[in-house]
Amino acid sequence: MEHGPIIRERLSSARVLEGGIRFFLAGALTASQITGGYAPFALGLVAAAGPGALGSFALAGTAAGALLFMSFADALPHLAIAILILTAATSFQGSALLSRPKAIPATAAVLVLVVGGIYVVQSLSPLSQVTPCLAAAGLAGISAWYFRPLLGFRGEPPLADSVLFLAAALLLAFSDLTLLGLSLGRAALCAVLALAAYERGPAAGAAAGLGLGLAADLCAGMGLLPAGYGLAGLLAGSRRGGPRVGAAGAFLAAILLSLLPVKDPFGQPLLLEAALGMGVFLLLPARLFGGKRVKREEAAVSPAGSQLKERLTKAAEALRELYDSMGRAAPPPAEENPAIVFDRAAEKVCRGCALCALCWQKEYTGTFNALNDATPYLLERGRAEAKDFPQYFSSRCIHLPDFLTAVNGELSAFLLRRQYRRQLEETRRSARGQYAQLSELLTATAAGLGEAVPVSAAVVGQVPCQVGAALRPKEGETVCGDTLVSFRREDGVWCLLLADGMGSGEPARKESALTCRLLRQFLEAGIEPEAALKTLNAAMALRGAETGSFTTIDLCTFDPAAGEAVFYKYGAAPSYLKKGGAVRRVAGGSLPAGLRGTPAAPDITRTRLEPGSFAVMVSDGVADPSQDEWLLDLLAGWEGEDPQTLAGLILAESVRREHLQDDCGIQVLYRPAEEVEV
Repeated sequence: MEHGPIIRERLSSARVLEGGIRFFLAGALTASQITGGYAPFALGLVAAAGPGALGSFALAGTAAGALLFMSFADALPHLAIAILILTAATSFQGSALLSRPKAIPATAAVLVLVVGGIYVVQSLSPLSQVTPCLAAAGLAGISAWYFRPLLGFRGEPPLADSVLFLAAALLLAFSDLTLLGLSLGRAALCAVLALAAYERGPAAGAAAGLGLGLAADLCAGMGLLPAGYGLAGLLAGSRRGGPRVGAAGAFLAAILLSLLPVKDPFGQPLLLEAALGMGVFLLLPARLFGGKRVKREEAAVSPAGSQLKERLTKAAEALRELYDSMGRAAPPPAEENPAIVFDRAAEKVCRGCALCALCWQKEYTGTFNALNDATPYLLERGRAEAKDFPQYFSSRCIHLPDFLTAVNGELSAFLLRRQYRRQLEETRRSARGQYAQLSELLTATAAGLGEAVPVSAAVVGQVPCQVGAALRPKEGETVCGDTLVSFRREDGVWCLLLADGMGSGEPARKESALTCRLLRQFLEAGIEPEAALKTLNAAMALRGAETGSFTTIDLCTFDPAAGEAVFYKYGAAPSYLKKGGAVRRVAGGSLPAGLRGTPAAPDITRTRLEPGSFAVMVSDGVADPSQDEWLLDLLAGWEGEDPQTLAGLILAESVRREHLQDDCGIQVLYRPAEEVEV
């Protein structure tokens, strides 16, 4: 899993694209109106868009939609509510009041109720307008809740539910679009409902059916939609895992049952619309349903040979990437010029000599030629002697013994440095060759295991953890040198990576991103974290010898089955475990990767992550490890459940206190208190 939304500097073109999406969605949703002239779905999108420029795009979109799809009398309160929602989001931006996930939806619902209530009181028949106003307030709040994951927020409900909700809201706008007396919008709603029920089961299908039925009934006023759609979702969901034809038949049977009290059920457009929707449902491509359907009880883990092949292939790819990364390092520096031996010896002996000006200024050419002629003898013998220098130079030098002693000392150091560089380069070439050979060996071994069979079912019974993340570059920089990555392996283990490259800006970002990419490849290949980190440290030590760079690595793994979290650190800042009001620090004392010799193990801390607990990882730019009392107090006093909100609060407080003196990276893992099967 790619972890969720990260706070970072974005390109202007990306911002314009995001704003354009919000503009057109808000405008299109304004056409989805209910009784009373309300457009609650558009208001929910304005609330979910948040403050700033992106919220302004959504406001402009719903204003354009109001001009196109609403009467002047209905457009005025609609725009008033939208403006108030954006104003509230902007005024309380970053405050604790709106930090909770339910605050934005609640705010939208209250503002719809307040402004709509004013118009209800002033209407000629207030009692008849109360129900539409209450319905609009509820739908605006629900819409804001479902649209938040689509517009850059983490949290419940899952993203798939949000996409289905958005599709249904857009389709409601086409309820009045008819063909031969049949509503094309409601027919498409039936297809969406069948898809949701078939994928999620009877309970979710019944809930979705009732919700869609109520919303469609508010738009069309047919009266039969809630019961018909609710029963259809229930029966279609009961066919989950079976052929789609069975689900479509169950859907149509449910619609027919709901129409039995009607005198002529077969003449009702609802049945014909459902039949049209089931035709669309059956024509949907199979990839929307994860390919060929297999019953859950028959789903099995792929054969051992296929799993082994997949792991060997991933390990080979990781080693090949490691080999390539070493080849992309800066080229080794040129051989040191032997003239540095004489330069340093002259600094020690000649600077205070009475003949310094004569030798190094007036007779500089002769001195240079004398030293240049002596160089081959020095390098061949490994030491200097008086006979190596021409007669005119040795007879003139009044400190020749001292000069020879200084030259021999510098020559020994020069030869040792050259030998060390050559040995290091040879070791580096040997290591690169070993990585390449091992990669080829694993690739050949994997190829001999036969074709891989894809896994047909995900791991069942895993903890539905949530991840929040935030990044902010150093003051004056446009990119952040920290890199955050979070994903879940096939065995269900969650992995959170935080790498901090040396320095800041683009060079640091490249180093930290390369580190996270390589480590992720190793972990996804099934290699144990400690072994993967040792291998990466050895490779980075070779890279660092030539590039002079290093990277801190902070890795947290969480096994839902065992409930165990493990922290691996190479020079990383402390991490924090929060359970209620209790906070625990997890620190290490190792050097960053690339600065330690091999073998060098990371600092490892094992602990349990109880339900309702948070694991918080930060880079050293967020808080000084020796002065992190404010962070401990913030974690102890925070009572929310959204890890993204917590990451944002930590970043905001860090910016206020530390003034962005370094890159900031924050990653939060939350294990919910109520665990369910996924």
